[in-house]
Amino acid sequence: MIKGLRTAIYPAPDLAAAKAWYTQVFGAEPYFDQPFYVGFNIGGFELGLIPDGTPGTTGTQVYWGVDDVETEVARIVGLGASVHSAVQDVGEGIRTAELADPFGNVLGLIQNPHFDPQAVK
Repeated sequence: MIKGLRTAIYPAPDLAAAKAWYTQVFGAEPYFDQPFYVGFNIGGFELGLIPDGTPGTTGTQVYWGVDDVETEVARIVGLGASVHSAVQDVGEGIRTAELADPFGNVLGLIQNPHFDPQAVK
């Protein structure tokens, strides 16, 4: 049985730069920091950085929950991201945006008033 999102892994050829950038974006230090993998605990979910692979803006989409998507877009763009897909209302008060991180990956944000973190098991 699938139990929900657990891990989002982004390729980061410059692992040190990506670690520093994502530490600023999420305001959290990694809990696991090795040359082959850097792991962050973000609200009970895993953000992993690996030095292998090719960053890209196609493929799997992962959205990280935020309280105010427009405020977070402005903050993260100020840290060096660019807008990949502007804030949009996708229905029932749910708003999303996609940013391109400085390494070529898409960082999705979602403001979902219906999501109950207490319901995550």
